[in-house]
This record gives sequence, C-alpha cells and structure tokens, in this order.
Amino acid sequence: MVFSHQSLTNFSVDVFRSMGCSEEHAQRAAAVLIDADLKGIDSHGIARLPGYIRLWQKKRLNPTPRIEVVHETPSTAVIDGDGGLGLVVAPEAMKYAMDKAASAGTGWVSVRNSNHYGIAGHHALLAVARDMIGISMTNASPLVAPTFSAERLLGTNPIAVAIPAGQQPPFVADFATTTVANGKLEISKRKNQPIPHGWAQDKQGKPSTDATCVEQGGALLPLGGTRELGSHKGYCLGSIVDIFSAVFSGANYGPWVPPFVSYLEPIAPVGKGIGHFFGAMRIDAFRPAEEFKNDMDRWITRFRDSKPAGEEQVLIPGDPERLTYQSRIKAGIPVLPAVVSNLREIAEQFDLDMPETTEETTR
Repeated sequence: MVFSHQSLTNFSVDVFRSMGCSEEHAQRAAAVLIDADLKGIDSHGIARLPGYIRLWQKKRLNPTPRIEVVHETPSTAVIDGDGGLGLVVAPEAMKYAMDKAASAGTGWVSVRNSNHYGIAGHHALLAVARDMIGISMTNASPLVAPTFSAERLLGTNPIAVAIPAGQQPPFVADFATTTVANGKLEISKRKNQPIPHGWAQDKQGKPSTDATCVEQGGALLPLGGTRELGSHKGYCLGSIVDIFSAVFSGANYGPWVPPFVSYLEPIAPVGKGIGHFFGAMRIDAFRPAEEFKNDMDRWITRFRDSKPAGEEQVLIPGDPERLTYQSRIKAGIPVLPAVVSNLREIAEQFDLDMPETTEETTR
C-alpha cells in the first residue's frame, strides 16, 4: 500500500501524543521518522514505530523528558536526555552544537541517557542551512561481532556527515559501520528472502544467509564483512562511534547499550541510556563560505561527471536519498504489508484512524 507522507506524519504525531509526548515533541519525532521513509530508508521510518511503543510500554522511554546540559565549555557540551525519545533529544543536541559553533567556530556535543534517534543524516543536515558542516553519530543495540569474534559487542553505530554546497545539493554521507543496518534484515525477513553473504553470521560465528540468524544468537558483521575485505576497518569505525557517543558522555557502551530490538534484554548498565555525538563546523571559521561552496560545487560536478565503469552513473553521497525524496513527496510512500498490519494494531491500541492511502487522498 502507498501512503502520503502527511498521513503517515499525522498518524505518528497522534501516536506520540497518545504516549504522553507534548505537541512539539510529537511533531519533532514524527518529522525525523517520516524523513527516513521519504528518503527510502524504510528500515528506520514508520516501520520503527512499534519499537518506540514497546520501549514506552516497558517504561524505558520517558515521553516528557527534561533535557539538560550537565557539563560544557565554550565549544563542547554533554547533554542528558532524561530517557527521552532520541528522535526528540537528537535535534535539540544538534542545535546546541550549532549554537556553540556560531560563537566558537566549532561545536561538539555528546549525549547520554537517550534512545534510538532515527536516521543519522537527518540530524547532520540541520547544520547545512546555517552554512555549517554537520556530523552525527550514535551507538546502538549490541548486535555486531568484532572481527574474529563470535560475541555481539557493538551496535551498527552509524556516522553521518552533511556538507553544504552552492548550486549543487549538499554532500550527505550517512552509513552504518556494519555491512548493513539491522533494519535490512527485518525487511528481508518480512519479504521471506535470504540475505547476501557478508551481512551476518550465526551464533557459532559462521557466515549465514538466514535473515533470522541474528535473532537466533548470531551477529551482524562490521563494514567489509570479512577480514580479507576490510572488516577490521568497519570494526574500528564502529568502536570510534561507541567511544565518542558513550564513553565521552557517560552513556552505556559496547555490550551494555540498552537494546532497541525486542529479542534482546537489557543487562546491568555501566552508564545512562544510549549515547550520541554531534559536531558542527562553521564554514567561515575556515574560509569564506561562498568560496568553499563554489569549490564544493566544482568537486561534486567533477565526481558526478566521471566516466562510468558500466551502465550505472556515478553518484554523490546523498543523491539516492534526494531522488527518492523527490519521488515519494509527490507519489507517496510504499509500505510493506507486514508494516501495514503493525499500523492497524497500533491504530486499534490507541483508538486512532488508520493513515489514509494515496488512493483515499485523491478520491
């Protein structure tokens, strides 16, 4: 089924309000959630709504957080999210990093006591409108085995960097430090399809193409998949995200990160909640912004115009999401049957109307 982005946004707002969120927080959370669907990152969009409800039901999510700064210098800060929705805490923390950058040139904020924050790129992109480079990262449920390990010790731990340009769209790199995000396995499971080699391993540490292998005790693999293809580099990147997000802030790290997925149970914490890390760099703290953006235009144009090795055109980081956004903002967002079924259950649970499909909207 296909839904308009506005109907899914309104439905999400109603759900978050039903959980006790303020109107402002419900709107902010829904905006982050549906932005993922609009950009084609379906694993982190409306399909994730049941996960936030589950955390709320287990009293692991505070719908009315008192988000506060607990430590700061002129260019850095640590923010405590008070157990709130990461979808709410993250944009506020990113804004604080940008405000720091506005006065100091750069701003760096580490966050503790938060929850799953959606797509990393949404938060990094907030800086672009202010002629800043935005950086966003977070640790996550321990589903990833370090290279050579059979144990799950890290999360998918994404990194996003958004860089403004002039006439060209911004450069937006947004990627997990694993071969694939866990949501991709969930999508394969819903479609009853096997997963490619290099995505995951079973609980004995052997390669697996079973989309349920992680649920059964296996693990996702670091970016690269195998040591021969550079998984040790993905392991290093995931570790850096974990340290910046959590060891800096006092959040839980490594295997102690509170899980978002339903098949993991929390263990005794070593910190508070999950952690994020945000950076903002003012372009004119380095050189005149217009000069920089002109050079970014030239950089982007040259790379996009490079000679293809085959039939596929060379893309710039952010192109696939931008093109999908342009399509879905007009045509609507396709939602898998299993996710539609979840939405029906949520509508019944909170006594809400189902979001309208594009067919209903155009009648």
